[in-house]
Amino acid sequence: MNTNDFSIRHIGNNAQQAAEMLSVIGKDSIDSLIEATVPQNIRLKNALDLPEALSEFEAINHLAEIASKNKKVKNYLGYGYYGTILPAPIQRNILENAGWYTAYTPYQAEIAQGRLEALLNFQTVISDLTGLPIANASLLDEGTACGEAMHMLFESRSRDQKKNNVNKFFVADNLFPQSVAVLETKAHGLGIELVVGNFETTELTEEFFGAIVQYIGKGGQINNYKSFVEKANAVNVKVAVATDLLALTLLTPPGEWGADIAIGTSQRFGVPMGYGGPHAAFLSCTEEYKRVIPGRIIGVSQDRLGNYALRMALQTREQHIKREKATSNICTAQVLLAVMASFYAVYHGKDGLQYIADQIHTKAAVLHGGLEHLGFKLVNTNFFDTIQIEVENSDEIVKIFAEEEINVNGFENGKISITIDEMTSEEDIFEILSVFATIKNTEDGFEFEVDDSYLPQDLIRTSDFLTHENFNLYHTETELMRYIKRLERKDLALNQSMIALGSCTMKLNAATELLHMSWERMGNVHPFTPKDQVEGYQTLIKNLEDYLAVITGFDATSLQPNSGAQGEYAGLMVIRSYFEAKGEGHRNVVLIPQSAHGTNPASAAMAGMQVVVVKNLESGETDLVDLKEKCEKHKDNLAALMITYPSTYGAFDSNIEEVTEMIHAYGGQVYMDGANMNAQVGLTSPGNIGADVCHLNLHKTFAIPHGGGGPGVGPICVKAHLAPFLGSSPLIETGGKEATNTFAAAPYGSAFILPISYSYILMLGAEGLLKATQGAILNANYMKTRLEKHFDILYTNGNNVVAHEFILDCRPFKKAGIEVTDIAKRLIDYGFHAPTVSFPVAGTLMVEPTESENKAELDRFCDALISIRQEIDEVANGDYPVDNNVLHNAPHPIHLITADEWKYPYSRSKAAYPAEWVRERKFFASVSRIDDAYGDRNLICTCAPIEAYMD
Repeated sequence: MNTNDFSIRHIGNNAQQAAEMLSVIGKDSIDSLIEATVPQNIRLKNALDLPEALSEFEAINHLAEIASKNKKVKNYLGYGYYGTILPAPIQRNILENAGWYTAYTPYQAEIAQGRLEALLNFQTVISDLTGLPIANASLLDEGTACGEAMHMLFESRSRDQKKNNVNKFFVADNLFPQSVAVLETKAHGLGIELVVGNFETTELTEEFFGAIVQYIGKGGQINNYKSFVEKANAVNVKVAVATDLLALTLLTPPGEWGADIAIGTSQRFGVPMGYGGPHAAFLSCTEEYKRVIPGRIIGVSQDRLGNYALRMALQTREQHIKREKATSNICTAQVLLAVMASFYAVYHGKDGLQYIADQIHTKAAVLHGGLEHLGFKLVNTNFFDTIQIEVENSDEIVKIFAEEEINVNGFENGKISITIDEMTSEEDIFEILSVFATIKNTEDGFEFEVDDSYLPQDLIRTSDFLTHENFNLYHTETELMRYIKRLERKDLALNQSMIALGSCTMKLNAATELLHMSWERMGNVHPFTPKDQVEGYQTLIKNLEDYLAVITGFDATSLQPNSGAQGEYAGLMVIRSYFEAKGEGHRNVVLIPQSAHGTNPASAAMAGMQVVVVKNLESGETDLVDLKEKCEKHKDNLAALMITYPSTYGAFDSNIEEVTEMIHAYGGQVYMDGANMNAQVGLTSPGNIGADVCHLNLHKTFAIPHGGGGPGVGPICVKAHLAPFLGSSPLIETGGKEATNTFAAAPYGSAFILPISYSYILMLGAEGLLKATQGAILNANYMKTRLEKHFDILYTNGNNVVAHEFILDCRPFKKAGIEVTDIAKRLIDYGFHAPTVSFPVAGTLMVEPTESENKAELDRFCDALISIRQEIDEVANGDYPVDNNVLHNAPHPIHLITADEWKYPYSRSKAAYPAEWVRERKFFASVSRIDDAYGDRNLICTCAPIEAYMD
């Protein structure tokens, strides 16, 4: 065995196992299986032009060399990104723990109670600190959270406002520039008119529906917005506030002075800057908006036995159901980062957080006093962490500091600012003052008076926060470690068994790919650091962009989008910009097949497009007759087709080239959803098929961990004619030459996790990537062959094979009283996470095994489903009652199995150990089946004493 070959570590099956599986399928080779699966006319003629594969050891050394090219500088740039200290027990037990980073989104709440509690803690932190009752379980970043808030307010306009087409939105000029840029892009898509100005002098009228201000402003000044909110309310203008979470431990929360929505980032709660992300943004709001809040809300419910249990509340699924009528296209969150931030708050508690905030403010005050002593003109009359100084030549001063390996903020003409954070020491303050003394050409000492506080007295926080016991019990490392472990044991993640989720590609996230996340020169890097100081990141980003372009068959790549849904939106906005540049801005119709993800039409709506649905044939392929009819009907305004390939039904459509040619013939562009790229890499490509743009899910095909529901990265790759319109940034030069769109707050999105996909590609190389794709298709067809004797399989191609996923039809079991949910919950008793439930077809399971699973694990999963099929027959035959059987009552937690009373017609052994192999790897759900209806009737989304949930 060649231990330098990473592909044998990543791909589950060796040659002998693959041969056994091919025999079951009825194929004599992997080539014959691929020939039957992928249409020959779209196959690549040559291998991917990628570097020769590296061993894991070589890849680590290569990445270390790259990291060494990032200069170690001290950053005081601020603007929403701050140095922070990640407590070691959180780093070791969360960030570096596969039990947390390989978990999936908690759709199956019974096996996700641990991370659901951590997210409920996060929501409590946000709600307590912002003073608003409803908080979501995180968003992508602060800039896009601002955009979500604006869209919420736009869709929530009063009937009269909608009737009168009230579309003005006020943006305070003290908002971070990256947030303003994201708002401008979002507003363009939605037809909103932005009015940027001074909050004190701008007069709000009935022409406005909403406003957003920054608390604290980008220059560091703390403003009291109470009278602004009162004036806004007088003309029915709703107010959103971008705010600093740590500062709110000392300052009056926005909810207490009238804000409707608060947004921001939890990054400074222990999450490294990482050159821009990933970080967990937040959004909290009044009760009025609980049905339109984007992202997910974790709610308190109960299980079928009446016990306390957590779940994702109903409205967090409605965005998919609403499709083009959705108020957001967000389908994910930044769960892993939100979990880290929540444990940061748990570990420090109220007193610890206030101590950190006090230390930051005190050091900023010392800096302020020193600058006054040196005779500099200071702008801020009050502040928390940021000092702004008026200077004659800001560029020159920024350069002087850079020569001392110190970065100060010079983005404002005639002003510089310095932001103090948790990592700043007293020595650092005097180092800064020494540079200023040199600028003043003085050798005066620093003996000066410092006021106790520069916080405005009318905004000092008086309300309590983080009073729940979860924030008061775990302040020693021993207790924190045990609390984290208790929660981890409640969750089923990829480190325990396969997660065969169709369209989600839960593959191996190799430890080698993740090692860099503990490196200072990758983590402690501000996203607005000058490019000449981050040669390492710039090299890695350029290489990854090139590799992804090669893999997709395109000419250029943008890594800015922070999620797959954001990638969809970015791709459509690039198409829109392209048409506008050609003088064809009227092209606004997007054709979307019935089989598309719910985010596809939602993203089109966000981009200001009109959605027209195209039919699918019974085979699952796009209906060319209906497509032609829709193209002809909308030929003057056709902008694009959004299509997933292989299709969401799990097969390679043989007519895909006819589809793309037809769209081009009518002047449109083809957007390909890259959710299923794991079946394409090395075999075919979006560019080869005829697409113009696609997004990729790096958290699927390219091995970034799902983290319990995020982080994700959704870059877009484009043909040359679209490259000029790739996303830009207002502070760091990036994107296309004609770019007017900004899709994320950081120039390169979640740059901190890009080395994962970079390493994945480098270690597999062209040959390994091809083997991975072949392995995914092999595994899916092996499982399909084993299961088709027991379940109906929907949508195979003409050769009776599938791509990398397939659909089990569970609708026939309804006549026996068994729903697809019963099968999903019973799988938990076998130690498995359910496949994707009721998507893309209601009443079905969509199964995707990925290439990382071996034959033994695939067999266990198949055996579990076959056993469940027999249990369904037992109910159908009358052996067990329809309303009292192992499926209807699943899952069976250990407290139920071990209860003194057993009132079920089947044995405890049948309930808990339905197969012999389950005994040696048993996972018990911590709760029984969740009562979803109870949770919707009684929406509670923050921590409260257990007594609050008792009747």
